[in-house]
Amino acid sequence: MSYLAEKIAELESYLPPLTRRADFDAFWARTRAQALSVPLRPELRRVEDYPARAVTVYDISYCGFDETRIHGWLLLPSFAGPGPYPCMVQYHGFGGSRGVPSDHLAFAALGCAVLAVDCREQGGITGNCAHYSGSGLFTNVGSKGVQNKDEYYYRAVYMDCVKALDFLETLPEIDADRLFVRGTSQGGALGMAVSGLDARPKLALVNVPSNSNIEYRIEHRHGSFAAVNDYLRAYPDELERVYETLSYFDTMNLADRIQARVFASVALADPVCPAKCYYATYNRIRSDKQITVYPFNEHDGARATHVERELRYLRSSGLLD
Repeated sequence: MSYLAEKIAELESYLPPLTRRADFDAFWARTRAQALSVPLRPELRRVEDYPARAVTVYDISYCGFDETRIHGWLLLPSFAGPGPYPCMVQYHGFGGSRGVPSDHLAFAALGCAVLAVDCREQGGITGNCAHYSGSGLFTNVGSKGVQNKDEYYYRAVYMDCVKALDFLETLPEIDADRLFVRGTSQGGALGMAVSGLDARPKLALVNVPSNSNIEYRIEHRHGSFAAVNDYLRAYPDELERVYETLSYFDTMNLADRIQARVFASVALADPVCPAKCYYATYNRIRSDKQITVYPFNEHDGARATHVERELRYLRSSGLLD
């Protein structure tokens, strides 16, 4: 057996016990209802002087889980005619932002619209109106509100990302039956979470995803969840409470709810989002799925090499026809 085949066989057998609590589904039903009770109040402003004439670009915003205005870019492939267009929702990596419109041109060139949205309180212009009764903030937002599942940071973020689909459904230029999601690292986690919480995405393109097998990542200080390790060193008596909170946001607990096709990747030398951790989610996905394993890459996710694979996969997916 080759090195790569041996590693893949080992990963495909990895099934750590689920941490899902008895009220998991009730929690997310209540959370979704709370998010839906907040009006979207969508706004679009056309960028009149955008130099790439093949696309029409809008600076957009909408209300997410609460009154926080989520900011994004919407690119419409005007070269492809009037639409309605299939649309990809782009979620960014940890600490990043919606970026700039040119970051998303490769996918728009396929003839699909692209909506790229900020995560609240990270590297973009989106703030955070959420209330936290105790901060729990150590190093980064990954530990914010970790004492309480109703206040944990990713509760609002997951719903902000679901409401990106709600925003798209208000637009006549978008074909709501051809929505798909994409992201790398944290963005990959958000693609998994949205696909587990909502049936609308038809496809999830997820590269070196985060937020899977979270307890393992805390214990081994991988990536942003090292902040939770720092918190627990300061407050060791809160271990069980914190683990219970995080169980609601671990994508392995959502995996069997995913209906979208999944096109994923992992890298065997990744110290931030270890391949092993994502396989705890991937091995539980019941929908059509495909994964690329990069044997010597780290958290770069093979960058342009994998983007080329995503473009080819998407072109052959039938969503763009």
